[in-house]
Amino acid sequence: MARTSSDIALKTRVAEEALPIPQTRLDLFKFAPFRLNRLAAEVSAALSVEYQERHGLDIPAWRVIATLGFRNDACSAQYVAQCTRTHKSTISRAVTMLLHQGLIERVENESDRREFRLQLTKKGRALYEELFPQLLRREDEILACLTAQERKQFSALLGKIEQSLDLIQTSEEADAKQAY
Repeated sequence: MARTSSDIALKTRVAEEALPIPQTRLDLFKFAPFRLNRLAAEVSAALSVEYQERHGLDIPAWRVIATLGFRNDACSAQYVAQCTRTHKSTISRAVTMLLHQGLIERVENESDRREFRLQLTKKGRALYEELFPQLLRREDEILACLTAQERKQFSALLGKIEQSLDLIQTSEEADAKQAY
């Protein structure tokens, strides 16, 4: 059976009507990347009160301390930058400040003496041990609006997004892959 131009036009019109109408502008408040970024900024600011007001640490400095604190071994500033998704120049400034404050120290990399790695000093370890329970408490306060089941779902959904972006999700995985 031969197709007429009116048959083709009708099918095209029906197909076009089934498509969603393109929006004339982006609604940021429905745009997931915007929402995630805004949420991350607010949560980070809420947590920073614990270490900024009491200890004078900014967010990048805390990221260095937190990264070194959960590791068993010394690591490079590049590891910290990649792990925290913070620009390496920002991490470098934080490292310099923390070295001057005596919270971290450089140690030689035994396999490559040209490279230095970072680790917490006793003073830095004590600060980390003092702060992380406070930050976990603040995390609980922030997530208090969610039920236990919703928290599990939220964590699982974040994990799915991280996985889809091929992000390493655990320190063990980072160490095993030597990705950072």
